[in-house]
Amino acid sequence: MNKEISGIDSKRFQTGKVISISFSHLVHDVYSSFLAPLLPLLIEKLGISYSMAGLLSIFQQFGSLMSPIIGVIADKAPVRYFVIATPFITSVIMSLLGVAPNYTVLAILLFVMGLSAVFFHVPAPALVKDVSGNRIGKGMSFYMIGGEIAAAIGPLIIIGAVSLWGLEGTYKLIPFSLAASIIIYLKIRKIDRVKRLDYLHVTETGIKKTFIKLLPIFIILFGYSFFSQCMKSALTSFLPVYLTDIKAESLWFAGISLSILEIAGVFGTLFGGSVSDRIGRKKMLLISSISAPLFMILFVYSSGISMIVLLLLSGFAMFISNPVLLAYVQEIDPVHSSFVNGIYISLSFGSGAMTVLLIGLMSDWIGMDLTFKIFAFLALLTIPFVFILPDKK
Repeated sequence: MNKEISGIDSKRFQTGKVISISFSHLVHDVYSSFLAPLLPLLIEKLGISYSMAGLLSIFQQFGSLMSPIIGVIADKAPVRYFVIATPFITSVIMSLLGVAPNYTVLAILLFVMGLSAVFFHVPAPALVKDVSGNRIGKGMSFYMIGGEIAAAIGPLIIIGAVSLWGLEGTYKLIPFSLAASIIIYLKIRKIDRVKRLDYLHVTETGIKKTFIKLLPIFIILFGYSFFSQCMKSALTSFLPVYLTDIKAESLWFAGISLSILEIAGVFGTLFGGSVSDRIGRKKMLLISSISAPLFMILFVYSSGISMIVLLLLSGFAMFISNPVLLAYVQEIDPVHSSFVNGIYISLSFGSGAMTVLLIGLMSDWIGMDLTFKIFAFLALLTIPFVFILPDKK
């Protein structure tokens, strides 16, 4: 058989193509990261409670319920067009958050943005896998670095935009995403998925049988995702609110702290996926599951410069797991990789939405300070799920 099908090399790590997809991820997630740093201002403008603020993430992630369906489509369709179009769609919606006149409009914007995000995040890892050869972990690290860099600079960009133009002037960021989308189109318009069944010499199994076969793994992944999101949701969705309301820091300090967390996550992402190719996925997940909650526990009891140091350590340890899980999921079933990734995204986004809502409700009930401490300890419950995760694909 010809070594290369649809431009996909079975062994070689195709750096240029991986970086191009990662750039698309960066552009998409720069804009999708705007909600958390804007949350203190939106709470003040619209007069909403912590619970209502947490519910916004539910609207944003509700589209994840469609991930399996989108995954089935992506396993059959030329998914590069999803990866090209969705960054611009997301950028337009998130740039309009500041002009939302009421909570209902804000919720609708976030719901539509969530659908756009799912259409990006479901097929993109499968596309990365096909151009990563036998270094899938490395490919996922490169892909996730785009997202982590975006999450690091996104808060700075939106806080800077608010400082220049005010909360209702953030729509002026849209032209930048249009220029980036043109670049994305030129870079990845020729990348296509491998013709998987012919290439892998396998007979396709039905979606229903695939789901039933993999159900025990999905249950384990949900357990891991839920308890890991206890930490991630607190730090990525509520960190600016926590620092301004509980630690009495400025909005600028809060935005910079979120960027520090995400910058550390860039290095954790690069480390996690690449090293997991050598030492195994489960070992890397165990390292993250033990160290990340411990650093967050120390963070919530800290103050001053030690908070910054512990945020760096928390971000590094917490984001180790992201590319490792993506690589693990892509190896579960090479034929239905987008479908399996769709299930995983549903579990991940769903558990994220649940934990964000719980954090909001508990913060209204017992205070955000105590809530952060409880959720830091809950993140340690990821450890048993790592041990029962199957070693073999």
